[in-house]
Amino acid sequence: MTVESKPDPAAVAGGEVVGIPSMGQATRALARVLLIPRPALKAEVKRVPSDLLRVLAGRSTITPGKDRRFADPAWSENPIFRRLAQAYLAGQDSVRRLLDDLDISGEDPRSVERARLAAELLLAALAPTNLIFTNPAGLKRAFDTGGGSVVKGAANFAHDVRHNKGLPTTVDREPFEVGRDVAVSPGAVIDRDDIAEVLQYTTTTATVHARPLLIVPPPIGRFYFLDLRPGRSFVEYATSQGFQVFLMSWRNPGPSQGDWGLDDYAARVSSAIDTVLEVTGQPDANLIGFCAGGIVATTLLNHMAATGDERVHSVSYGVTLLDFELRAPLAAFQSRGLLGLARRRSARTGVITSQQMGAAFTLMRPNDLIFNYVVNNYVLGNKPPAFDILAWNADGTNLPARLHGQFLDIFRDNSLVTGAGLSVLGTPIDLTRVKVPFFVTGALTDHLTPWKGCYRTTQMLGGEPTFVLSYSGHIASLVNPPGNPKAHYWTNDTAPADPEEWRANAERHSGSWWEAWANWFEQHAGDRAPAPASLGSKLNPPLEPAPGRYVRARPAS
Repeated sequence: MTVESKPDPAAVAGGEVVGIPSMGQATRALARVLLIPRPALKAEVKRVPSDLLRVLAGRSTITPGKDRRFADPAWSENPIFRRLAQAYLAGQDSVRRLLDDLDISGEDPRSVERARLAAELLLAALAPTNLIFTNPAGLKRAFDTGGGSVVKGAANFAHDVRHNKGLPTTVDREPFEVGRDVAVSPGAVIDRDDIAEVLQYTTTTATVHARPLLIVPPPIGRFYFLDLRPGRSFVEYATSQGFQVFLMSWRNPGPSQGDWGLDDYAARVSSAIDTVLEVTGQPDANLIGFCAGGIVATTLLNHMAATGDERVHSVSYGVTLLDFELRAPLAAFQSRGLLGLARRRSARTGVITSQQMGAAFTLMRPNDLIFNYVVNNYVLGNKPPAFDILAWNADGTNLPARLHGQFLDIFRDNSLVTGAGLSVLGTPIDLTRVKVPFFVTGALTDHLTPWKGCYRTTQMLGGEPTFVLSYSGHIASLVNPPGNPKAHYWTNDTAPADPEEWRANAERHSGSWWEAWANWFEQHAGDRAPAPASLGSKLNPPLEPAPGRYVRARPAS
């Protein structure tokens, strides 16, 4: 993993280039907070030997519960493997109890989260499932294949050392070519400049709502998580509801674009609105911002509200965090020293690369995003899975150094809430003056933008709020088409200050939050009119078919 003396510690493990502590820093934080003398530490010193003695004697009642790593029957039926799993789980539970006690004791939340980051990574790495000799499924697989799985696992490991900086490959991307398998909704690029393309999608209904929708995806990553395969595409769903859909496709920047910042991105959204209004002949449009795209859109709305600009009728947010005060795993990144170092490093190279950004997010979920594939690829000798969301996740983009630094400032200072000197397009931040109606969605198990933090947006803007809570995690909640029998969401007609109060009185529905959003959005989409016969206009004619060229551009180094 990361070694601090190397020239690029972030290349493998995220590192300080994105504000995440190195493994050395996180491990020191873990040792420091775990060894704070307190009653909980004394209790664990007594408890762990007792637990281990019960494990060895076969009298332990520790079970893995819903931990998928220990799903194989051998972990419960074989006495050796059962004891091995119970010993590991006893140690894991002890460390987690100590960390939970720190939450109660009032220790600095940032130190606790850095310690938790290191603890979860180390616990995940020490799991007996990661080695073939202590994984019953791996041993069975080796026996069944006559050792073939061991050979394939070794080959997979060698490939990743040579081509993936030692991290396990998470997905087989071959079945997911952009424009052939994913991002295939029909449409055209109708506007392009150095920063972004604007796509217009073909309507699929005889009549459409007059007021158009402009989608603002995050500048981190490519837009096509919103247009995955047919049947799993938000774009496809929105056009099927009779909405006129336009979408921004950000350029993948290189070092020469390192000075692009919030002013540039917000101004580009503004010019995209002009394009959409010219093509549709409407006086105003609706926006929906996803993830960091919602942050960009919000800074523009702040400027528009201050200048009396009424080109936006409503705004929607998909798992967008505007308030960073809430305690979350991201607090591990909130060291001023780390954030300052991250800013300097990205400024020196011009961009934060897709690998560096992706590695930081990966470390936040080591079991799911690292060691799950260690077992699959190396222990079992399987090919990485072919899955569209994982293929998108592996298809990253860079982020300009200036924009990266501004995001770090927003994160550190919570400046969308406090103002804290943040000014975009010459306008200081004051979100209470944004009076348009707005829709907010959060995801119940989102580890990047916790739903309670997303809910805070309902208290920050001055318009009429609607909040919907989806099940699932960050991106999985967005790729959420109707028809999934497991999908569900919660609604509440009120928006109290306390998110727990909101949830306590919320109503659970089967289906996708897309449906709740469409019902809300229809009220703001205008009257029906005949669908346009063609895409673009004389001033903004089609330049090339969707998905355009920017979404295909490889990361520049």
